Amino acid sequence: MYVIRLPNGNLRVPQSAIHEGRIIGDAYVEIGPDDADYARLAAQAMTEDEDEQRRAQWRAGDEALRREFLEFARLADDEPWPWPHSPGQESGPGSE
Repeated sequence: MYVIRLPNGNLRVPQSAIHEGRIIGDAYVEIGPDDADYARLAAQAMTEDEDEQRRAQWRAGDEALRREFLEFARLADDEPWPWPHSPGQESGPGSE
């Protein structure tokens, strides 16, 4: 999650909900220039357009990786996977 500079000048910043030391959820909250952390967070903020461009690059990279995996799976389709075996099979680490 990243700090996003909104068109109105406010920042959308990530905030985690923590219960008994464990993160139970993440969300964004909006803060304005009067917030004590505004200046520090504004230095690392990106615009919504920059955030969308970054996400588009990730999606493009994900698609290339997906195609590469599908090609690998197609080529390996004739070869059985060595592990894990189907339930009930006796072979595998520690069974020999």
